[in-house]
Amino acid sequence: MPITVHHLQVSQSERIPWLCEELQIPYTLILHQRDPLFAPQSIKDLHISGQAPIIQDGDLVLAESAACVEYIIHVHGKGKLVLPVTHRNYSDYLYWFHFANGNLQPSVLLLLASSGSNSPAMASRLERFQKMLEVMDERLLENEWLAGSEFTAADIMTVFTLTTMRCFYPLDLSDYPGILAYLKRVTQREGYRKARAKADPELEHMIEGPAPRLLRDKLKAEGKL
Repeated sequence: MPITVHHLQVSQSERIPWLCEELQIPYTLILHQRDPLFAPQSIKDLHISGQAPIIQDGDLVLAESAACVEYIIHVHGKGKLVLPVTHRNYSDYLYWFHFANGNLQPSVLLLLASSGSNSPAMASRLERFQKMLEVMDERLLENEWLAGSEFTAADIMTVFTLTTMRCFYPLDLSDYPGILAYLKRVTQREGYRKARAKADPELEHMIEGPAPRLLRDKLKAEGKL
């Protein structure tokens, strides 16, 4: 019986259908729409976290994107998209996999929460985040993927913050050619294209330098907010 993936559209849960497509494993995709900006009751009813992604596998109900990714890889994906401990780039894989939700995404959320502030704390957060992008850009100018020459789950964990998260925070990537070239490579992957067509067919890829239009502004213009 295939696993069930609950995906909140325009959210980090896009990682899970993309992972399933890359692994070429069967899954049932259930789409949930924002109401209008936050998770709807249909997501809150599934797990105490009230956040997507949520996967169901038999009696198991699991949340947290990193946990879902690791579970699917090891239980259904035969360990693919993970570098073994004997691989020379294992530590790179480990670092970038955890960097996504350990530093990169939390930093964007802090900046989003502090939007409009001119405090020293805000300036410090912005400086730190820009340094993160510089380090990532240098990495991707020298390597095809974050862990090196092989595409891994570290890439699946990271791309959301550099693309779809820009619907909520106006991140300009114009000064980061390594990241922009990387995102173009991502969108050329068959697994990514298939997942996007199923999970968020109307969502633009957001792989250009200038920040895209914010979802909040789009909803206001449509009279939905």
